[in-house]
Amino acid sequence: MKNTAVLLIDCPDRRGLVARVAGLLFEHGANILHADQHQDHDLGLFFMRVEFAIGPADGAPLEESRGGDAARAGAFDGNFDLEGFRTAFAPLARELAMRWQLSSTARKPRVALFCSQYLHCMADLLYRWRTGELACEIPVIVSNHREVEKLAGFYGIPFECVPATAATRTEAEALELALLEGHRIELVVLARYMQILSPAFVQRYPAAIINVHHSFLPAFTGARPYHAAHARGVKLIGATSHYVTEVLDDGPIIEQDVARISHRDQVEDLVARGRDLERMVLSRAVRWHLDRRILCYGNKTVVFD
Repeated sequence: MKNTAVLLIDCPDRRGLVARVAGLLFEHGANILHADQHQDHDLGLFFMRVEFAIGPADGAPLEESRGGDAARAGAFDGNFDLEGFRTAFAPLARELAMRWQLSSTARKPRVALFCSQYLHCMADLLYRWRTGELACEIPVIVSNHREVEKLAGFYGIPFECVPATAATRTEAEALELALLEGHRIELVVLARYMQILSPAFVQRYPAAIINVHHSFLPAFTGARPYHAAHARGVKLIGATSHYVTEVLDDGPIIEQDVARISHRDQVEDLVARGRDLERMVLSRAVRWHLDRRILCYGNKTVVFD
């Protein structure tokens, strides 16, 4: 496992930002491994992601983690003071009006998975988690049906069934929020959870609820997009993963993919092809979020390579 930290920044664009950030990291002895940046020239905004070593990788000898000549020159001694850098960075961030996040990749975010009766996305996420592709903890799976209970049991994850109807939605969400708080959840993933979350629920997890929609948004919003796409006679169908906001199917888009179809395909064919797209776009979005690669601004995202 990598023993690194990630610094995410967005702020008004100005000259010298990269030099100021890199210089402070250098002063504190950071060994920068990856750095990427983006400018929105129309809005005058700057975005940056920096990943740097804070210690040797798990199981690696310190000498191997130091990086040759740079290490011998004393650029990185394998023991970076992350909290000391956080304290030193705060005044620079205030001066440059930065929004910023600093976190160690060794700390795995705590994720709750929600689904209803369709299990293809849930099964895919759990397999990727078990094989180590998704670096997170999953302390609970929540559903308004019991179809996923056996799958949760197979992976040894506690399952909670919270039935929800229009009449009981307030009570159901109160129970769900209590579960999330009790498990100290940081990210909620809606793996085909077919319930609309209330504004109050969404406000508790800003830019921390990821949904997959079985359409290439903004086309064909709502509950039956494959039927709508078939009726319209489109030649491409898609799937979209996005952050959830108070407006249905309108949050910042993280990832999308498409598949070509023809007049020979029926609704059932679109649904079958779409399931593969849904699995791919959701797993990518979750992995990028866990890897601290996404910044939101307005109703858009920057997704760093």
